[in-house]
Amino acid sequence: MPALYILIPVAIGLVGFAIWLFFWAVDSGQYDDLDGPAHSILFDDEDPGHTGGIAEADKVDGDGERADEPEDKRGA
Repeated sequence: MPALYILIPVAIGLVGFAIWLFFWAVDSGQYDDLDGPAHSILFDDEDPGHTGGIAEADKVDGDGERADEPEDKRGA
């Protein structure tokens, strides 16, 4: 019986913390768009902020080798 005097306040505290954590997650936007990220991988939209792949593709010359490699390392 004395254990209930400890366990009941601890359980109420944990429930209160879980409720606070849920409302914090909702307010911070964790559950705003659940479908968008899952569908965005299916579409090939070019993002102007991600230009690394474009810059890397520009470095490749016509025969598929990188243009910035020295001649002695090409095709060796």
